[in-house]
Amino acid sequence: MKKQICIIFFVVGFISCKTSQELETVNNVDLKKYSGLWYEIARLPNRFEKDMQFVTAKYILQPSGDIQVINSGITSKGVLKSSKGRAWVPNSKYPGRLKVSFFWPFSGDYYIIYLNREYTLALVGSPSRKYFWILSKNPSIDKSVYNKMLNVAINKGFDISKIENTKQNLTNK
Repeated sequence: MKKQICIIFFVVGFISCKTSQELETVNNVDLKKYSGLWYEIARLPNRFEKDMQFVTAKYILQPSGDIQVINSGITSKGVLKSSKGRAWVPNSKYPGRLKVSFFWPFSGDYYIIYLNREYTLALVGSPSRKYFWILSKNPSIDKSVYNKMLNVAINKGFDISKIENTKQNLTNK
């Protein structure tokens, strides 16, 4: 009997862990409209962007349907860092769930969890909720829009208490 109870707890725990990892993404993405230069407005801290400001992501749609990714930013020491990668949609049933790779064969999840109709504002994250970005086609967004994006993030299960705003010009901090 104890063995059965342990198995039940294990199964329930496994299912609830899996359910908590699910992250709903947008249903439609026109990659041609999504392409272009995006400014990072805010992010959850991560090791590959530590102390970086003026961060941008440029997405270039390729004839193959893949996307060339060029991420750039300036370190706290004033050094421009840039990395090139590739993104793709592994399953056309889920166009908001992309994979991105900067070091083949390793790839990570790039989930578009919010995208406005104009393709000028996006929220991107990972199902683990470890990674999160607010992206805009403009270097700044209105405070009320920013707060709306944070509310969407909270509703999607992200802990925004550690969110970092990304400096995009000399006047914001």
